[in-house]
Amino acid sequence: MEYDFIVVGGGSGGCAVAGRLARLRPQARIALLEAGPDDNSFLIRVPTAVALVGPRRNARNYAYETVPQPGLNGRRGYQPRGRVIGGSSSINAMVYIRGQHDDYDDWAGQGCTGWSWNEVLPYFRRAEDNTRGDDEWHGSGGPLHVSDTPDPNPFSLAFIEAAREAGLPHNTDFNGADQEGAGMYQRTIKSGERWNAARAYLYSASLPNLEVLTHTQAMRLLFEGKRCVGVEVEQNGARRSLRARAEVVLASGAFGTPQLLMCSGVGPGEHLAAHGIPVLHDAAQVGANLHDHLDVVTCHRVRNPELLGVCASEPLRTMKEIRRYRREHRGMIASNIAEAGGFFKSDPSLSRPDVQMHFLIAIVDDHARKLHLGTGITGHVCQLRPKSRGSVKLASADIHAAPLIDPGFLSNPDDLETMVRGARLMSRIMQAPTLAAFKPKDLYPAARSDEELRAQIRERADTVYHPVGSCRMGNDAASVVDPQLRVRGLEALRIADASIMPQIVSGNTNAPTIMIGERAAEWLAEEHR
Repeated sequence: MEYDFIVVGGGSGGCAVAGRLARLRPQARIALLEAGPDDNSFLIRVPTAVALVGPRRNARNYAYETVPQPGLNGRRGYQPRGRVIGGSSSINAMVYIRGQHDDYDDWAGQGCTGWSWNEVLPYFRRAEDNTRGDDEWHGSGGPLHVSDTPDPNPFSLAFIEAAREAGLPHNTDFNGADQEGAGMYQRTIKSGERWNAARAYLYSASLPNLEVLTHTQAMRLLFEGKRCVGVEVEQNGARRSLRARAEVVLASGAFGTPQLLMCSGVGPGEHLAAHGIPVLHDAAQVGANLHDHLDVVTCHRVRNPELLGVCASEPLRTMKEIRRYRREHRGMIASNIAEAGGFFKSDPSLSRPDVQMHFLIAIVDDHARKLHLGTGITGHVCQLRPKSRGSVKLASADIHAAPLIDPGFLSNPDDLETMVRGARLMSRIMQAPTLAAFKPKDLYPAARSDEELRAQIRERADTVYHPVGSCRMGNDAASVVDPQLRVRGLEALRIADASIMPQIVSGNTNAPTIMIGERAAEWLAEEHR
């Protein structure tokens, strides 16, 4: 089979680049390859079902683990990743955050020409169909539906008030002029259902020139010399080759993209040779620079019918909420659970926020893998700009084998101190009068000193699901891709996912990854008229 463009990976970046490119070039034939199944499942559509699909390995979740992390007392971290059309936008918490303006200006300052805030804002706005309408910061009429919570949970509002009582500002728009403060998150939810990247870019318009191939595992890239000419795939146990006349675009994420490159002979030469892979292109930075937002959680029992939980004493309320959701697609079941949160400075002398909080209207312990009877609340604190760096490496030459994921959590000691200050800030909010009035009971003993808090972070912290950077963009010869996302040293091959981020953005990564896909699609359309 032959196409003009082949996009490998049906996640946020892949759906955006394939869907937008199909609109911009209606005469081009495009294939989008996804190893997993379609997204036709209530576990994906219903927002609160995120608590069911994310915690464990299943047909739509790779559920990776990291290598043992010395900074986390040798524990293996959990790394859920979507193996489904829509990718991780099909299993995430639907929080829509772009990051801080300075994040992108920093990229541009490092030589990533064309990636400053003012230059990426039009692509964020182009992607959006925001219920707030079209203004300086937001867009309307785009494929990605972005909405406010129509029925905020009383506890979400209580968190915002408690933050005010703790002396922290209120923010009504984290994606506007300034990010600092507590407030309600906008979500990628439409009419009470998850609006993942697939619904946004693949299903919202007739695209006869786009072929979506599910259950299609990319085995290796095909090259003629240094030019990428296609992809060898596996479907139903059989292998075949797909050819690309113009370009191949990799969008398999911060783990999958470097893994596929290395299995195809593109990566650190010694590492490839150790796995018996012939080296096509020695690129030392493939798989390097992996980093992620480390997150620490505090859980509190609160007995209240307004909260979600495993609670046998409230079957009538549960049935009432189910009936309401079926009738109106509103109410508690339409909640993304993480309705409220904020961005704060752990040190007042800082110029911008360095920690993010998510406030959950349920007890979510250990990625919801530990269940607790009853209702409660959970506070998440993550460090926005970690200094720690890790890597993605091959466990074997078999693409089916999970890669060796090493985020290097807390390998830089500064990260631990930021986490301590952020956790103290969350404690102030939880102890403020509005939340304290509900008499929350700690699920785990509270730390009495910074030393105890450091120990708790090492024992309990883990990812908040934002791995990036493993195919770094830059203008230097060592970077994996140039500022137009072209893989250095090769031809007709680009990357359009979170792996290209030179530094992680200050917030959730779904929206920025979609923006990256939008940019890639425009370049492809312009260069292949």
